[in-house]
Amino acid sequence: MEGNSTIWIEKYRPRSLEDMVGQRQIVERLSSYVRSGSLPHLLFTGPAGVGKTTAAVALAKEFFGETWQMNFRELNASDERGIDVVRNQIKQFARTSPLGGATFKILFLDEADALTSDAQAALRRTMENYAQSCRFILSCNYSSKIIDPIQSRCAIYRFNRLGEGAVGEQVHRVAEAEGLSITDDAVEAIAYIAEGDMRKALNALQGAAILSDRIDAGMIYETTSTARPEEIAELLDLSVRGDFAGAQGALRTLLRDRGIAPGELIGQCFRALTKAEMDTALKVAYIDHIGEADFRISEGADAEIQMEAMIALFVLSAQKAA
Repeated sequence: MEGNSTIWIEKYRPRSLEDMVGQRQIVERLSSYVRSGSLPHLLFTGPAGVGKTTAAVALAKEFFGETWQMNFRELNASDERGIDVVRNQIKQFARTSPLGGATFKILFLDEADALTSDAQAALRRTMENYAQSCRFILSCNYSSKIIDPIQSRCAIYRFNRLGEGAVGEQVHRVAEAEGLSITDDAVEAIAYIAEGDMRKALNALQGAAILSDRIDAGMIYETTSTARPEEIAELLDLSVRGDFAGAQGALRTLLRDRGIAPGELIGQCFRALTKAEMDTALKVAYIDHIGEADFRISEGADAEIQMEAMIALFVLSAQKAA
């Protein structure tokens, strides 16, 4: 299909603040900076794929117009975490004058929480010394990893996970642009898989579109190696009923036949449990077992053994609660 050689997360990245979906309050506040012509230092915090980088680039385009690339620079702090990147690259950009009649430049520092404490201290001084000629936009997943002196110098914007409506809106928009036919249950499947991450959503859509221009939910779950919500519900239901053989069979089908990663399966079980209607004490026990299995797998234990042990504990807990 035409266009599949292009990564859709870049092809359909919003070009302006107005094109962004799901972050309306933040968009309105950022647009007010453009209208006023002034900008403080900003700190964008939130999970991956919710629009932090897109907002920074769109903001620069709206401030600077055609000259935006001359007055905007993007650095990723996870590439170089030390103090040298602040002393050299960041300071060098911040100290030079803006071009094309702009009153200031913008430096966007992605994954700023990866900077060491010394580098952040140096960054604070740079932000202070060159505030007239350069505005900083810092992006991070966890604002708690940014030192307080930097936080106090920034207007903080907390980006939330995108809701199902926002993900669905963008998926429909891209599907129409690419000439795809997509069912409502496929859109629901994409929203379920994405968990509020637009990159995940568009990658899932593009992966299915490579196979066919008619997309249903089955294709989405298949191409992303994700269990259907009803399969997770069945696994938990068998465990609650004390049917270890049945639960073990369902688990092996998902792990071996479907090829679903244990970590992904643990995450899906946790999501299902948080929404399930069941005895509180049993739910607490199940979540405890999930946490234990997740920790052991992360420490290098055999994933399949730990998954079966988790199911065994599910059944034991259900029998004790009965």
